[in-house]
Amino acid sequence: MRTVDVRIPEELRDKLKIIATLEKRDMKDILSELIDDYIERHKETLEILSNPKWVEMIKQGKREAEQGVKGKGLNALGNRGSR
Repeated sequence: MRTVDVRIPEELRDKLKIIATLEKRDMKDILSELIDDYIERHKETLEILSNPKWVEMIKQGKREAEQGVKGKGLNALGNRGSR
């Protein structure tokens, strides 16, 4: 496994070191667990960004919003499947 340096404020490092000592765990294991949790919470975002069609739809929506194009209301969106 490759290693990388991560810079965190000294105060956070000191607190993490205390917790790791109390739990008898390595700081790297705690950080790995936190990173895994963070990635898991953002899994849907990664899925969306990996689909070029969805990314283009998001960009188009942002452009329309910036141009002041009025969006569809919830009623209009809800009726899409009932046609």
